Amino acid sequence: MNTNPQPDALPVDFQGKRVIVTAGAAGIGAALAGAFAARGARVHICDVDEAALAACPHPWMRADVRSHAQIDAYMRAALDHLGGLDVLVNNAGIAGPTAGIAELDPDELADTLDINLAAQFHTLRHAVPALRTAGGGSIINISSVAGRMGIPMRTPYAATKWGVVGLTRSLSIELGGYGIRVNALLPGLVAGPRIERVIAARARNMGISVEEETRLELAGVSLGRFVQPADIANMALFLASPFGAMVSGQAISIDGDLQSLPWQPPAG
Repeated sequence: MNTNPQPDALPVDFQGKRVIVTAGAAGIGAALAGAFAARGARVHICDVDEAALAACPHPWMRADVRSHAQIDAYMRAALDHLGGLDVLVNNAGIAGPTAGIAELDPDELADTLDINLAAQFHTLRHAVPALRTAGGGSIINISSVAGRMGIPMRTPYAATKWGVVGLTRSLSIELGGYGIRVNALLPGLVAGPRIERVIAARARNMGISVEEETRLELAGVSLGRFVQPADIANMALFLASPFGAMVSGQAISIDGDLQSLPWQPPAG
């Protein structure tokens, strides 16, 4: 079985292109920002992780995307710094609560809706006029495999990720005449701390071990491995490059052909 990630080697040049990546200091966001910067783009990011920001090689501003006022301040600052925009990557997101619908914490529900979905609307309010001024460009909204299939015990997350797909497809129609392409990426099980936390929470709910839950999660993936952040960055590069010039309104899965997720009633 091939367990090696795909090489980060798409031969495209983004010299001088202006790119904004939300939540770009760590994880998938850092891979996205780094991939564009490595190909000559001028990248600006925001994040709430102050330690990760301090080590970030790109211009940045701390912003909590739960607050539309902070998003407004960030987008104004980033657009001013870059002098315009060619690519927006709406990456900010959280896993949300793992709980049955009757046990959901209202505050956790609100945070999931605000960060995963509403924040994308708020960045777009600023990005779209800048992309029109530039004569076109690319918007890449990060959704999830949860944007095409239900995930029990994680209904807030799934609802927001379906919402991102609806936003993407509608906005593609709205902006096509301006030469602005809008696509959603739907990662599957991405290696890193977030999936580790989700697996641990699901294991507790199911009354099984983390190891068994991990095995069950990967059993539904044809390629048999977790997605690597570089896999997602490579597809973003493709979509934002001339190779993706006629791709818009699409919800593109990057999941190793994930066919199913495990489900069984909670223990007890």
